[in-house]
Amino acid sequence: MRSKVPLLDRVMHYIVQRKGKQMRPMFTLLSARQFGPLSEPAYTAASLVELLHTATLVHDDVVDDSDRRRGFFSINALWKNKVAVLVGDYLLSKGLLLAVDHGQFELLRIVSTAVREMSEGELLQMEKARGLNFDEAVYFDIIRKKTASLIAACCASGAHAGGAAPEQVALMRDFGEQAGIAFQVKDDLFDYGAGKGIGKPTGIDIKEGKLTLPLIHALNQAAPADRQWMVRTVKQASKGKGDVGKLVAKVVELGGIEYARKAMYDHRDQALAILHKLPRTPARDGLEGLLEMTVERTK
Repeated sequence: MRSKVPLLDRVMHYIVQRKGKQMRPMFTLLSARQFGPLSEPAYTAASLVELLHTATLVHDDVVDDSDRRRGFFSINALWKNKVAVLVGDYLLSKGLLLAVDHGQFELLRIVSTAVREMSEGELLQMEKARGLNFDEAVYFDIIRKKTASLIAACCASGAHAGGAAPEQVALMRDFGEQAGIAFQVKDDLFDYGAGKGIGKPTGIDIKEGKLTLPLIHALNQAAPADRQWMVRTVKQASKGKGDVGKLVAKVVELGGIEYARKAMYDHRDQALAILHKLPRTPARDGLEGLLEMTVERTK
């Protein structure tokens, strides 16, 4: 990630010092290890997915006008939007060139497909949120694209790098997709303070008008009058109006939290069922542990 451009080098250093949990590279490396010893293609795949993920976070902060990321100032907060957009582009190109330079064109195909789906998912979310389309099928279509597609790509690219057969690569992709859906539903629950070690509800997703599973379920259960003010609150929340706290309490009252938690565990169990089609190995145990961490994490 080093660069001869001083400004870019400073930004890269800032990013490296504040890296996150790096769960996606772990999904990649463990998937590769399930099918053989770790090799250069596996490390290339893990590096690519982390560079891509970091690029999307930098761009997301620009889109969401967010000044914080992982408890620190975001790139756009420190260096403004123009620099942040260019840095995100730079990270993406570094990752894609990594695959090209190593001749890993199947890896490039897997990850490029994920990038396309992530972009579609983000745009679909913006479109549906604008029209307040609170349809559960639409919600799952969005998160399958915007979140689960990258974790699916991690597992598929790792399996491919480990020498897995095409049907095994497809199986690992399905595992990653289910794990990714569970991961996103867990993120939804954080907005309502619904998690071990989580404090007061943040209501951030509500304020941004995002579709979340607890809210969708609550709206579908609410009486017409309640639904009307709930929708009105979501519309006004982004403008600093409305009682977000009251809305959160109503979502809890209508069973939105428990419904979403059950859905999260259902997708975790589906992921486990797929994984158990493979022989038990230390790598498979590691993937199970990583999956468990996605649903039990506290941040």
